[in-house]
Amino acid sequence: MAQASAVAPAAVEARGWGWRHASRLAWALRDVTFRIEPGERVLLLGASGAGKSTLLHGLAGVLGGDEEGESAGALLVDGTPAASARGRSGLVLQDPDSQVILARVGDDVAFGCENLGVPRAQIWPRVVAALDAVGLDVALDRPTTALSGGQKQRLALAGALAMRPGLLLLDEPTANLDPDGAQEVRDAVERMLEAQPATVIVVEHRLDIWLPLITRVIVVGAGPDGAGVIADGPPAQVLAAEGARLAQAGVWVPGRPPRHPDAPRHATGDVLLSARDLAVARVKGAPVAAGIDLDVRAGAVTAITGPNGAGKSTLGLTLAGLLPPAGGEVVASAALAGGVGPAPFRWTSRQLLTRIGTVFQDPEHQLLAKTVADELAVGPRALGMDEGEIGRRSDELLERLRLDRLAKANPYTLSGGEKRRLTVAAALATAPRVLVLDEPTFGQDARTWAELVAMLADLRDAGSAIVAVTHDLDVVHALRAARVRLGEDA
Repeated sequence: MAQASAVAPAAVEARGWGWRHASRLAWALRDVTFRIEPGERVLLLGASGAGKSTLLHGLAGVLGGDEEGESAGALLVDGTPAASARGRSGLVLQDPDSQVILARVGDDVAFGCENLGVPRAQIWPRVVAALDAVGLDVALDRPTTALSGGQKQRLALAGALAMRPGLLLLDEPTANLDPDGAQEVRDAVERMLEAQPATVIVVEHRLDIWLPLITRVIVVGAGPDGAGVIADGPPAQVLAAEGARLAQAGVWVPGRPPRHPDAPRHATGDVLLSARDLAVARVKGAPVAAGIDLDVRAGAVTAITGPNGAGKSTLGLTLAGLLPPAGGEVVASAALAGGVGPAPFRWTSRQLLTRIGTVFQDPEHQLLAKTVADELAVGPRALGMDEGEIGRRSDELLERLRLDRLAKANPYTLSGGEKRRLTVAAALATAPRVLVLDEPTFGQDARTWAELVAMLADLRDAGSAIVAVTHDLDVVHALRAARVRLGEDA
């Protein structure tokens, strides 16, 4: 009986809906009103921090009760409060790690079906079909801990597809995927909709890949008290009528790219880190990439690119001194090491602070403090820096990355894009000579993308060495980066 109701596409309605996190004074969203008919395919747009993810969480019924925040108006799925209709929705979050529940791939995909009471004989055919649809070609008993970030994102989508929801909610589902993987996921969603119609709401900053699939665009506004729906209609109509205003607000509008920084002002400097015949691994004895030779130079950007699972993040962590080489070596120059030894993985955390800063792929893996301002002070305080200097550095970074209005907010209540900017700012607060960033532009709107890239260009021109693990080839071109290609595109 549960399965019969789950096949029909869901109707969605917001009636003056809003949400304010318990630790925040400003509303994440307010006065949002729209109706989505069953089977519509909607692209939800807005600047970073506009509340798009909050709206998806509300529709999925996972925002929590009164202790988590304050709501206004109504959010309905099939005429029922969204919190009471959780079985109708499948949600894929920005952060795939937060959706990995079980230790093996097959069990993880089956988890949602088991909770819905799907007969066991139907579950495993669904699991196999869902994994095939998203292009995750791994054994059912493969450990989920062995998957890359992009593979985990496909795993999360497979889990949602296997539930066969009436409402599919996708929160930047391709942000951590290589271009081929992103197209695979988009195509997987399209194939699913052909076989099993559903209502779809997609949050993405990049529009191009989804425009052929969607039938409607809804744009929500950002501001101290939210701005409700600021545009709504067919994609071509909304982009033609509102394109300039949307681009100004930070939306990635086709044909209106953000400004790239100028070319480097100086020639590249000395080698600060070098890798020779390097092999990298997360699990001892199981290298994911080998035979790597590269130099990280002062005043230059090195971009590590390649398909998901090629070992890009693992290479980044090894260069940052957070993983030991599985073979070969990583050597720091005397100018970088400053007398503490040439092998970064043997340095203490304090020694790393001013030498190599790291921004992880998942921002939540490095959030430590209760407020945004305190997060920026963690590293400088560990170095014994003067509080006045800490305040000056923090204020400058908060303003530069548009986080100043959030200084007293809990970091965990920030949007994905805001968390990413916060972790970049926290790494910069100790002024390291080398900065290693994993997907630095993930979750950014066009305006914050341009600001973040401009900041990295300024660091490059001031003599810092930057290593960027990225699928975003616009970043590679904008920063005039030297590419190190792993995997199939090498």
